[in-house]
Amino acid sequence: MTIKETTKKNSEVVAEETVKKVKPVTAEKVMTTDVYNQKGKSVGKLSLPESIFGLSWNGDLVHQVVTAMQANARTPVAHTKTRGEVRGGGRKPWRQKGTGRARHGSSRSPIWVGGGVAHGPRNEKSYDQKINKKMKTKALFTVLSEKFRKGNILFVEELTLKNIKTKDAVAVMKELSTVKGFERMVGGKKPNTYVTVPAKSDTLKKSFANIKTVEIDEIRNINPVDLLAFKYIIISQPTESFAFLGGKMEKQK
Repeated sequence: MTIKETTKKNSEVVAEETVKKVKPVTAEKVMTTDVYNQKGKSVGKLSLPESIFGLSWNGDLVHQVVTAMQANARTPVAHTKTRGEVRGGGRKPWRQKGTGRARHGSSRSPIWVGGGVAHGPRNEKSYDQKINKKMKTKALFTVLSEKFRKGNILFVEELTLKNIKTKDAVAVMKELSTVKGFERMVGGKKPNTYVTVPAKSDTLKKSFANIKTVEIDEIRNINPVDLLAFKYIIISQPTESFAFLGGKMEKQK
C-alpha cells in the first residue's frame, strides 16, 4: 500500500469516528396545558417550551441567586459612631498616676458609657454580590418549572378591566379561583398570588392595588425572589410573555 493510499484510508477512518461522536440535534420538547379566560373557563390548550417550564429543580443555584439578589437589594441603615466620631472626650478624665484608678485617656472610649462603639455596623458597608445573567435566567426558569410541576401557575388568555375599580378586580379573582387547584387563591390574609402582565396598565395596577393578597407587575420585572414569595402565579397573555422570556435566553447565547 502506497503512502497516498494509507493517508487516504486514515482520513476516512478519522472522518467516520468524528461523525459517530457528533450527537444529533434534538428538537425542543413541547408541553401543553390549559389556558383560561378571566371568568375561569378553559378556552383551549397552550404549548409550553420545555426550556422554560421543563427544567429539573436545582436548589443550589436558586439559593445562590436569591441570596445574592436579596443582598443587592439591602440598604445598610444601622450605623454606629467610633470613639473618634462621638462628641466630646477631648479632656483626659484624670491624671495618669497617683489616683489609684486605671489609666484612661478619653471618656469616649468604647468601654465607657456614652463612648464610641467598637466593631459596630457601618452604613458604608457594601453587601453587593455579583450574579451572572445566565445564572439569574436559569434560576428564574427553574422556579417557573417547579411552580408548574406543582400546579401553581395559571395561564390566563387576557386580563382586562374597563374602569379602575377594586370591586371588578375582586370579581376577577373570585372567577379565577373556580379553577381546580386554585380554590384557596382568595379568602386569605397574607399575599399569595403574583400576577404578571406583558405591558404596563394603570387600570389593572390601581384596581388590584387594594387587594392585599395580590401583587401585579410587568413580565419584564419577574424574578426568582418574587416567584418564591407567592404560592400562586397568574401569567396573563402567555404568548407575549413567552416571547419575552425566550428573548432573555436568546440574548445570552
